[in-house]
Formats: sequence, structure tokens, C-alpha cells
Amino acid sequence: MNSLTLTLSLPLQLLSLSLIILSTSSSASPHKIPRLSVLHETIIRDQSYYNTIFSASASSEHLETFFYTQTLDHFNYKPESYATFQQRYVINSKYWGGANENAPIFVYLGAEAAIDGDLSFIGFLPDNAPHFKALQVYIEHRFYGQSIPFMSLEEAVKNESIRGYFNSAQAIADYAEVIIYLKKKLSARDSPVIVVGGSYGGMLASWFRLKYPHIALGALASSAPILYFDDITPENGYYSLATKDFKEVSETCYETIRKSWSEIDRVASNPHGLSILSKKFKTCSHLNNSQELKDYLDTMYAVAAQYDHPPLYPVTQVCGGIDGANEGTDILGRIFAGLVAYRPNRTCYHVDENNFPSETEIGWSWQRCSEMVLPIGRGIDDTMFPPAPFNLTQYIMNCRRLYGVPPRPHWVTTYYGGHDIKLVLHRFASNIIFSNGLRDPYSSGGVLEDLSDTLLAVHTTKGSHCLDILMAKKTDPQWLIKQRKVEVKIIDGWIRKYYADLLALT
Repeated sequence: MNSLTLTLSLPLQLLSLSLIILSTSSSASPHKIPRLSVLHETIIRDQSYYNTIFSASASSEHLETFFYTQTLDHFNYKPESYATFQQRYVINSKYWGGANENAPIFVYLGAEAAIDGDLSFIGFLPDNAPHFKALQVYIEHRFYGQSIPFMSLEEAVKNESIRGYFNSAQAIADYAEVIIYLKKKLSARDSPVIVVGGSYGGMLASWFRLKYPHIALGALASSAPILYFDDITPENGYYSLATKDFKEVSETCYETIRKSWSEIDRVASNPHGLSILSKKFKTCSHLNNSQELKDYLDTMYAVAAQYDHPPLYPVTQVCGGIDGANEGTDILGRIFAGLVAYRPNRTCYHVDENNFPSETEIGWSWQRCSEMVLPIGRGIDDTMFPPAPFNLTQYIMNCRRLYGVPPRPHWVTTYYGGHDIKLVLHRFASNIIFSNGLRDPYSSGGVLEDLSDTLLAVHTTKGSHCLDILMAKKTDPQWLIKQRKVEVKIIDGWIRKYYADLLALT
């Protein structure tokens, strides 16, 4: 494996501190955007909650792990561009019909995390592989998991010579190389490829189909907010929809949350106010300021809305606790009751849990300080959350301070498009499913109407973030079962038409 001379751009202490600032959910931070992930880490860490939602898990019995010698830089011809790193991918060939049948290949495009979690809770591939006789392939995103060039992620993000290769264009070029390599290795030249992704990975899936239509026959882009860039979507779209979720469940719950922020500040302003708040909310460590508590609650409400999955329906859980508090309970007592209902059986609550950035948060902080600039904010009294308008000037200043370079806020719409999407895409794009659940706040930046006969929007009123591509369960509601069947029927049509075209040409 080749290596590059390391040029550290920031002291480790400064980087760690800055990542804490970037990864916090502080409503005062211009970098604050809700996480784009198929599942939020707090859900994955909460084993009892995770097991309730995902009673079934994918079997690892037929999974084989491989590493592809990947090109560092697909777009330049400098000496360092030819450096390579090992990129992980996983194959499940249990149901594959084989190359002789031109059986399809389903490729899951990894996003801002190691691929391991996806193997346990992404269900669209294993659930549908028997029907399609499909080969299942999962490719890890560069700079995450075991696919980090040359060093640890923390070192790579600090390194000015390395982190420039950490972007979406390089990532989907990686996927193109791996898919072409696999088809050649398996003698599966005529096997159609369907790419699947969720959240940021859903954006990658749709962009992959646009950029590499000769490699992927079609794409399923689940909960992909490709329109949350520039000024296409109102900046308060996310938090307005999260607010709507709570208000629809309970008007009194919504009002209690809306009034709680000023009450937290009022109590904190008293001589022993932070001690009172620490005791009332059973924080594991003493609060340093009221913002810590507000950040924690802010994130809790956003996560509950984004991942309002059945059968638990977290928004209903939170509001059930708030509305079910004993008569006479004050506002903060009701807010705490909502916290306990959502996260029960805790001796204390780690309100500083965002101060210890994970691998995903370290990587995503660079991505959103380079090209993934989603202008998400909220004004005064336009949501149930405290005001936090998006300030691009401040955003750029913070990214300069952290990485020494400014973000490129208009690059995504320049490279992939987004403005006037129906007018543009119906002329040259095809075979993309944009699936959304309308309770997912990120659906405010998603494609919610058909753009053409083959650029299709499939959504459910009660659905949440990436729910359609998660593992199917016997307890799934009928509307979710129907959504998945619609998606499978569309993909079936793509593949049948492909086989007909292949037969006609050969």
C-alpha cells in the first residue's frame, strides 16, 4: 500500500475541540444540522429499543468480506493520485441466480458509517433477493469503517494532503470501479445492477444513476433530501415538519415543548439554577450551562421525529410522557416525564453524550464543511424549537477555523443538479425511485412528486426516515408493506424491460 507524506494542518487538541463544537446539537451553532443516517447512533446504542424495532436481523452465515485495491484519486493524474487503499465490500450470493441467467446484482451504497451496521438492519436486499435471484453487494464508503486510506480517520481528517479525497464524487467513482470489477470477476457482464441507499446514501444512489447510467440500471433512493441545498428548500423545512409531527400527536405536548426553552433559561438564571436543573433532569454530570440541556432535548425531539418508526412511534412516546404527567406538574417536570417515557430505565442522563464524537461525526463534520452544506435553520416562533437561523457567513468562518478552507455551498447543485429538477431530469434521467415517509423531517427536502414515467416518488403519510429499506417484520403496518411492494414492482418492471432489450439486441 502506498503512503503519502503527512502534513498535519491542526493540532490534535484543536481538532478534537472543534469536532465537539461541530457535532453538538447546539442551536447556537451554525453547523448544527440533524444527522443524515439510516439510523441514529442513539437508537443503535439503546439495545432494548433497537431489539424492539428490529426483532429480526440479517444472518451473517452467507456474508463474505473482501477488499478491493481502490484508486485514491479518480479525477487527476498527479503522482499521488495513483496511490491506493483497501476498500471493504461484502457479498451474499445465497440467492443469486448466477451469471449464466444474467441474474441481477443489488448493490447497497455505504454512507457515513462503517458497513457493519447496515448488514444487520438493512432489509431491502436480503428480503427481496430470493424473489429477484439477486446477488447482494454492500460497499463501504471511503474514509469510514475499514476503508480509510493510510491511517485512522482522525489522522486522515487532520491531514491536508488526504482529506481532499474525501467527497461524494470520489465515493461514487469508487462504487463504479468495484461494480465493474465484480461483474468482470463473476463473468456477469449482462447482469443488471440496481443501487440502493438511504439518507446520504440515498442521495449517492440517485446521483450514481445520474452519473453512471451505463453501470446501474436503476436506483432506489430512500429518504434522500437532494433538494435541501442552496435555496431550493426553505431553511426551516426540517424543523417545521418535526414540529408538525408533535403537534399532530398532541397540541398540549407541542405547547409544552414550545414554552419549555424560556423556562429552562429562567430557572438557569437563578443563583443555584443549574444545580436545580441538573437534579430535576437527573443529569449524570453537573450542567455547565442551560444550553447543554437544551441541546440534549433539541436532539431528542429531532431524533424522535426523524425516526418515528413503528411499533414504538417515539413522538407518541415522548408526548405520552409529557401529557401523562401528574396533574399540577410544572412545565419542566412534564418535559422530564417525556424524556423518561422515551428513554426509560436510566439512573441518569448523559446530556454531554455529543461531546465524544464518533467516527461518523468526525467524518461527517468534514463532509459538511466541504460540500454537504445543508442550510437548515429555524426562525423566531416558526417552529416549537428555539430560534437558530442558518448563517452561511458564520458557517464558513467556523469551517475555515477548523480546516483552513471554506466550504463550497453551491457545489452539490453545480455537480449533481437540483434547481428546476422536474424540468431538467425528465429530459435525460430515468429509473430512480425517490421514496420518503412524510413524518420524516428530511422529506421536506425530498422529491415528493413523479418527475417522469420512470422518475417516481413513492411515499407514505405515516412513514419515517429510511423505514422502507429496513428489515421487514411481521408487525409492519399495511401501508409500509404496500410501499415496499410498490418499489419491488417498479424494479421488477425495469429488469423485465432490460431483459427484453437485451434479447432484442442479441
